[in-house]
Amino acid sequence: MAAAGTAPLKKYKLVFIGDQSVGKTSIISRFMYDTFDTHYASTIGIDFVSKSVPIDRGTVRLQLWDTAGQERFRSLIPAYIRDSQVAVVVFDITSRASFDSTTTWIADVRAQRGNDVIIVLVGNKTDLVSQREVSAAEIEQRANEQEIMFIETSAKEGFNIKLLFRRLATVRARAAARRAPRARRSPPAARRRRPCRRWRRARRRPTRRSCS
Repeated sequence: MAAAGTAPLKKYKLVFIGDQSVGKTSIISRFMYDTFDTHYASTIGIDFVSKSVPIDRGTVRLQLWDTAGQERFRSLIPAYIRDSQVAVVVFDITSRASFDSTTTWIADVRAQRGNDVIIVLVGNKTDLVSQREVSAAEIEQRANEQEIMFIETSAKEGFNIKLLFRRLATVRARAAARRAPRARRSPPAARRRRPCRRWRRARRRPTRRSCS
């Protein structure tokens, strides 16, 4: 509960989507706990964690929803996309198939949220550069075609992980600030007419002259 006189933290929902084993959970764990586990079990259903992130205009709370990539959980995901502010579409740069799937994942987001959502395309596992199947140019082209943000990361090495979340928090906060209704200015108070010197003199010495 916020202290008296302190505004509550703004909360933004980020949903992580993408094929199985692309590193969604690893990215979140690196951000949350600065750890990496080489033996992660597949996410079952949906997992949730949250963390506060400082930005240039204060601090915001990011609510991170980690979805399962398996086909049998696909029907659950639209409900979590529906009220999200940010969709993080993750793929594995060593897997051409996971990159090809991003078109479908992005379409799913658009179907639920239209253009009223920030989408970022994340190419994970840059530490496996020798096994790379998707070039940086292809990622940029896909992002430009979809008119979305993009970044490459390595959950294993921590590369660009903090940058990813800080950038998303900043962009979302700025978007929210632009959409917030501006407070209407109250009309200026009627100006009280000040009696001129002639009128004040007239109190002591009556005269027919009046202020104009």
